[in-house]
Amino acid sequence: MEESVLSRRRLLALAGIGLGAAALPACTEGIPPVEASSPAATVPPAAASPWTVRTGTGSFVSAFRRGVVSHWSLTAPELPPGGKPPELPVAVFLHGLGSSHVALLEGLAAHEALQEHVDAGGAPFAIAAVDGGNTWWHHRADGSDTQSMLVTEFVPFLGSQGCDLGRIGLFGLSMGGFGSLLLASQGRLPGVRAVAAMSPAVWASYDEGMDSAFDGPDDFAAHDVFALRPRLAALPKRIDCGTGDDLAATVRDYRADLPGTVEGGFGPGGHDDTYWRSILPEVFSFLGRNLG
Repeated sequence: MEESVLSRRRLLALAGIGLGAAALPACTEGIPPVEASSPAATVPPAAASPWTVRTGTGSFVSAFRRGVVSHWSLTAPELPPGGKPPELPVAVFLHGLGSSHVALLEGLAAHEALQEHVDAGGAPFAIAAVDGGNTWWHHRADGSDTQSMLVTEFVPFLGSQGCDLGRIGLFGLSMGGFGSLLLASQGRLPGVRAVAAMSPAVWASYDEGMDSAFDGPDDFAAHDVFALRPRLAALPKRIDCGTGDDLAATVRDYRADLPGTVEGGFGPGGHDDTYWRSILPEVFSFLGRNLG
């Protein structure tokens, strides 16, 4: 187990799977606007945000990953010492193919985007990520099942760290965008209030080139996010993709028949961190509105 040097206020363990971390507080009240006393008065500078974003890290051996050590990170706004630790909603990030939990903080610099979000008066929430390997975030023929890892191990652990499991967001990119849409569609986490997918790797039909993502046509049919779209009718959702991304056509098809309002859209960019960083502030605004 490893622990971040950024936050050591509490050390908790989740019995049974050996998760440990520096606990991070998790709700806030909006920062009141500064008003001039009269038209001629000088407007004082806006009050500094009371929140400081900090990160804790750790690892555990999941019962659903066949003995593989899974690392995770939990990033949340903290109040100054003496402030009452609130219970924050949490947005769970699902990484892409060939990546890990570090994509959230290294590739996306999400801690910086979260600090900017709360500094601007956005509703605070925690963000968390865990290693999922190249499993495509669902049960696989080799016995791994990273979706169950999220539902039965990682998310309950986040609850033990002060996160409000009645207000959960899901967001991810590429393979993780698919995984976020799949988990939201299958309804295994009753606390999910919003889902955001960045450049999700989605397909309307199966072909043999998808063997890394699915264990054959039956497995594809069991996890067909196109067929599951009606289940997202009432859930706030945001889907983005770069116009230069090879996935843009299928993402456009997926969005076209989604019931209800769909935020996000298409803009210049490819399948890379540069594009994902450019839209992350809007994704965090979407999550803050729907989780806060």
